[in-house]
Amino acid sequence: MNKKIYVIGHKNPDTDSICSAIAYAELKRKLGYDAIPGRLGELNHETEFVLKYFEVILPELIETVKKQVSDLNMDVVPSLSPEIPVKTTWNIMKKTNLKSLPVVDEHERLIGVVTLSDITEKYMDAVDNNIIAASKTPLQNLADTLNAKIISGGQSNYDTTGKVLILAAEPSQLDAFIEKGDIVIAGNRQDSVMRSIELGANCVILTCCHEVELPLLEKAQKHGCILMTTQADTFTTARLINQSIPIGYVMTTSNIIKFDIDDFVDDVKETMMTTRFRSYPVVDHSNQVKGFISRYHVISQNKKKVILVDHNELSQTVQGIEEAEILEIIDHHRLGDIQTGKPIFFKNEPVGCTSTLVANMYFDAGIRPSKKIAGLMCSAILSDTLRFKSPTCTYLDSVTAEKLAEIAGIDLDSYAMEMFKAGSTLKGKTPREILCKDFKEFEFNKNKIGMGQVYSIDIESVEEIRDAILSFMSSYCNDGSYDLILLLVTDILNQGSEVFFVGDLKEIVGKAFDVQTKENSVYLPGVVSRKKQVIPFIANFLE
Repeated sequence: MNKKIYVIGHKNPDTDSICSAIAYAELKRKLGYDAIPGRLGELNHETEFVLKYFEVILPELIETVKKQVSDLNMDVVPSLSPEIPVKTTWNIMKKTNLKSLPVVDEHERLIGVVTLSDITEKYMDAVDNNIIAASKTPLQNLADTLNAKIISGGQSNYDTTGKVLILAAEPSQLDAFIEKGDIVIAGNRQDSVMRSIELGANCVILTCCHEVELPLLEKAQKHGCILMTTQADTFTTARLINQSIPIGYVMTTSNIIKFDIDDFVDDVKETMMTTRFRSYPVVDHSNQVKGFISRYHVISQNKKKVILVDHNELSQTVQGIEEAEILEIIDHHRLGDIQTGKPIFFKNEPVGCTSTLVANMYFDAGIRPSKKIAGLMCSAILSDTLRFKSPTCTYLDSVTAEKLAEIAGIDLDSYAMEMFKAGSTLKGKTPREILCKDFKEFEFNKNKIGMGQVYSIDIESVEEIRDAILSFMSSYCNDGSYDLILLLVTDILNQGSEVFFVGDLKEIVGKAFDVQTKENSVYLPGVVSRKKQVIPFIANFLE
C-alpha cells in the first residue's frame, strides 16, 4: 500500500500555500508520517525568492490525486531471463502459485510474458524432434534440466542443428538415422555411440552412467563431440530434454497488454473489461517491470492520502480529490464545499495566514522548527498580512512571525521589503500572468465568480496595459463561463487596490462597495485583503 501522505495547498499557489505545505509536511515527518509537500502550479516570483533565500527544494508538482496503478497492492513477481529452461520456469510457477511471469532483458526491461498456457501449448505441439535446434537451446540448459555432467567438449563446439534421437539400433543400422549436428540419447551401447560420433553427432547424452571409458572419451574429443552423463534413465531423459528449451522460445512477445505505473485505475478497468487475461504486467517509464495486477487489485480501496492546507474549496483544490482520502485540513479561509466520507482533523481559525496555525502546531507539540522552516513560515505570514498591515492580521500572526524571525535569524522589516520587491514587479508580465498569478474561484448563490490578486509597489505601471488586461479578462470570463471576474492590483506601500472587473454581473461591484465606479474599474483605498475586504461584500450582495 502506498502510505505516502501528500500535503498540498491550492491552485495558483501563493507564498503561504507553498510554505505551509512544506512546513506541515516536515512537522508530520517529525511525528512519524511519510509526508511530502506538493504544489498545484508554478510559483510566483515572491515564492521563488523565499525558497531560494532559505535554500529549500521546490515541492513536487501534483497534477492529480486520482487513483493510479502505483497506488495498488500489485503482486511483486520474479522476472525471468529468456535463456532459462522451461523446466525451471515451471518450478517457479508451482512454487509461487503464479500463472504468468515477465521475461526481461539484461537491463530488466520487459520483452515478453510467459504463461502456463504458453508452456503447455508449446510442449504439446513439440511432436517433432528438432525443437532443441529450432529453439537454439543453450548447452547449459541441457545440463541443468537433465542434471547432467559435461565430460567432454563445451560451448565452443556446441552446434546442435539437428534432431534428438534415442539410440536403440546396432552400429550398422545407424547410417540411415544419424546426421551431423544431432543429439543422441543412449544407454550402455558403446559401439553404437562410437558410430554415432563418427557420423557427426554433436552431443551424446549417456544415461544411467557413472563413468565413461577412455576409448569413448578419446573418440568424442577427436570428433569434437560433446559428451555428457546423467544418472536418469533413458525414458526420463527423453521426457525431460524438451523442457530444457529456453523460455524465450515459448513466451508471448506481441500484443502484450501492459500498464504503466502512472496509468489511472479507471483506464485500467476499461482495458480489463475488454480482455480476459488473469493478470497484467506493470512497467515504469523505462519499461522495467514493477509487478503484476489482476481484476482483484483494481477493486481495492487504496486511495491517495492527502492533507489540504490554505484552502477547503473544490474549485481551488487538486484534480481527482473525490477519489482521494482527505486526512486533515489546515486553513484560515471561510468554509467551502469539500466533503469527506468520515470525520477528519479540521483546523480552521480566523488568522491572517495558514503558516501561523502550522507554526503554533510546532510549538504546541514541543518541536522547534529548523531555521529554514521557520524562515518559510515567517515569509508566508509577512506575505499574507502585508507585513501586519492587512486587516486579516491578528495578534497571533504578529507574535508568531516575530518568534519565527528570531529562529530564522532575519530582520522583519528589511527582509519583508526585500521579499515584496522581488515579488511585486509587474513589468514584463503578460495579462494572463497578472490575472492568473493568484486566481481563485468562488460560487455565491449559483453565480460563478473568479477573483485574482497581485501586489505591486508600482501600481501605476498597470495603467500602461489596462486595455490589454481588460481584454484578456473578458475572453477569460467568456471561456470559463464566469458571471463576474475581478482583479485586485494591490498597492503595498499606499495600502489600496485598483479593482478591474468584467462580466454580466459587473454592475454589482459599485453597489456592493457603495462606490461610484468607472466602466470597468474602481480604486478602493484601504482595501488590501481579498478574503476579508472583498469576498464578504460580494457574497453578501449576491446571497
